Amino acid sequence: MEREITLRFLAEPTDVNYGGKVHGGAVMKWIDQAGYACAVGWSGQYCVTAYVGGIRFLKPIFVGNIVEVHARLIYTGRSSMHIAVDVSAGDPKVGSFTKTTHCVIVFVSVDSNGNPIPVPVWEPQTDEDHNLQTYAQRLMDLRKGIEQEMSSFL
Repeated sequence: MEREITLRFLAEPTDVNYGGKVHGGAVMKWIDQAGYACAVGWSGQYCVTAYVGGIRFLKPIFVGNIVEVHARLIYTGRSSMHIAVDVSAGDPKVGSFTKTTHCVIVFVSVDSNGNPIPVPVWEPQTDEDHNLQTYAQRLMDLRKGIEQEMSSFL
């Protein structure tokens, strides 16, 4: 079982918005792809995106940048997996990367009928792992409040 994965992309002219920077939608697609690969690598099953929360676009990505999307499992529920995703970008001629985006995405492992199925339990091993698991749990609590607030508008 693989707990993390890094995918690399080249920011191309077709990824650019009207402001001349990589479109947020392109970044979100890369995040979903890396998150999916991480979730499937851990669960060994087909997974669906259940929630994407708190996407923070910290810095722009420019055409010609190499983009690294690092996805890491930070919490497992019964059938869900919380994946922290960090996006970094940089000029390939220089070789240094700057963090541009961060979010946590939740995937659910499903069977062929689309019903949730259990995933292997992930146990934190290091202090950093414990901190990441606590982070995921705090985000779950915040998400419940947000969902409650939004319920009258859904």
